[in-house]
Amino acid sequence: MKKQLAILICFASGFFSTAFACTSAIIGAELNPYGRPLLWKHRDTSSIDNKVEYVAPGPEGYGYTGLFNASDSRLSECWTGFNTEGFAIMNTASYNIKDDNVPEKDMDKEGFVMTKALRCCVTVDDFARLLDSLPRPMGVEANFGVIDATGSGAYFETNNNSYIRVNLEDSPDHMLVRTNYSHYGRPDEGYGFVREANALHFLRPAAEKKEITPEFLTEKLSRTFYHSMFERDMAEGVDDGWIIDQDFIPRFKSCATIVIEGCKPSTDEAGMKKAGKEYVMWTGLGYPPCADIYPVTEGPQGVHPDLRGIQPDGHSKASDISKRRRDEVFPKHYGNGDKYIRLSRLRNPEGTGYLQTIPAQNLEVYRKFRCLDSAD
Repeated sequence: MKKQLAILICFASGFFSTAFACTSAIIGAELNPYGRPLLWKHRDTSSIDNKVEYVAPGPEGYGYTGLFNASDSRLSECWTGFNTEGFAIMNTASYNIKDDNVPEKDMDKEGFVMTKALRCCVTVDDFARLLDSLPRPMGVEANFGVIDATGSGAYFETNNNSYIRVNLEDSPDHMLVRTNYSHYGRPDEGYGFVREANALHFLRPAAEKKEITPEFLTEKLSRTFYHSMFERDMAEGVDDGWIIDQDFIPRFKSCATIVIEGCKPSTDEAGMKKAGKEYVMWTGLGYPPCADIYPVTEGPQGVHPDLRGIQPDGHSKASDISKRRRDEVFPKHYGNGDKYIRLSRLRNPEGTGYLQTIPAQNLEVYRKFRCLDSAD
């Protein structure tokens, strides 16, 4: 009966959305106990195989480190990243601001725009100038999130011809959240309303205590099965049942959780010069509830080999491991099998579920890195 109830409750949340989705946030330095701004992207896409690579500076501009699809052998489309100057960027797809008839084949240019931004931008204002300079139509419908070394941050709700800039400093609670609709787009269109509410359920109390850390985002938000429509975690209290994958932050198509931890805000030239060296891109590749976290720092030695696309077909070891774990969480590999979550692989009475073992290991990774960093 408990199994059937879990399934029926999730069915009540509505139809299965097929839209690609992401959940994201920009967190002001005031809300972080280390005094650093944060840029969080929980990536959802059909390109499930991801890698992290460092791109050296060159004639095109600054060097940078970013997340790429495994198939992107030329590293032409970055989906989250930071550069040597302390500029960082990510995006979420939007579905309520396109206002033209540009065909689909000429859209989805967001990765190219972010790659260009990492090559040429230092500040949030630089990104605004870049958008102003791009030829129209830009081929995008997205919420671009950016931070820089001064501690500034903003979302740019952008379509083919224009954008609306939403500054972090104008937010009364010093944080901004976006999923798959733009707040200044057409009302009641788009996706991710429940996921946004899920994220805010945890972010608001943490913000009041100024306790939003990278580990809070990767180990709590990217692994929770809290559902705001039912006001409870759907994975709790059901040790050996099934739930349906609908409107959680982690989804079957979730392929990464990334938090870019900026530097302590600085406006002097010396501080700006070393900004990129202080950034850490906390990275979990693959299905986030099953993902191991790695700290990524600036430069060619800053990317762990497990994250790089050095496996066959450009795959990364970390992503492949997490994908195999995901196959246990979604064990029905036929029909609509990718909609059914087997909870016992996430949490069970024996304490061997992925939600019971992996977060503790990841928190130790965070602790050790911070100890080493403070020793330096």
